[in-house]
Amino acid sequence: MLMEKTVPQESKVRYWPPRQGEWTYDDYSRLPDNGFRYEVIEGELFMSPAPTIQHQRILFALIHQLANHLEQRKIKGEALAAPVDVNLPGVASPVQPDLLYVSEGRLHFIKEQTIEGAPDLIIEILSPSTAQYDRQTKFQAYARAGVREYWLVDPEQCLIEIYVLRGHAYALLGSFGPSDTIRSEVLPEFSLLVSDIC
Repeated sequence: MLMEKTVPQESKVRYWPPRQGEWTYDDYSRLPDNGFRYEVIEGELFMSPAPTIQHQRILFALIHQLANHLEQRKIKGEALAAPVDVNLPGVASPVQPDLLYVSEGRLHFIKEQTIEGAPDLIIEILSPSTAQYDRQTKFQAYARAGVREYWLVDPEQCLIEIYVLRGHAYALLGSFGPSDTIRSEVLPEFSLLVSDIC
């Protein structure tokens, strides 16, 4: 009787931590809860320190204004603030925007642990450590994922830039200073005075 020789199959070895470009949501889930903010875009891990007090004050003011608007107008969408994991299929798993809004038509994206799809509106508050990342890496990722409107809040200059999706790229809707009132295209009746935010 002839014995067949078995050739061992190649096993794919997973290293920890993964190399840049190979990070997955499962890898991200293993990271420690240590006060840093972690995000994975196209397999690349990004880390930023905990936000400043000024950042948190601006975030609170934005949450307050947006929540009031949704409640007063009885809008059925939902606003959420970081930390919340947003998985943008094929682009990022996850990102953690400072503030986001999901319209009624996209509420099915909101799951128990994560948001699985592109919110309608994302707001990021710039800091020296994240400004380039928010302006380039996230800017491109959000456009590719189909986030309809993207706000960048610059606390140093008390300036808010609003970008809206036109096709597959963002166009600048406007850049607004302290004395300006801004309006959202996603939420047409939502307006605020920039100086009330920063």
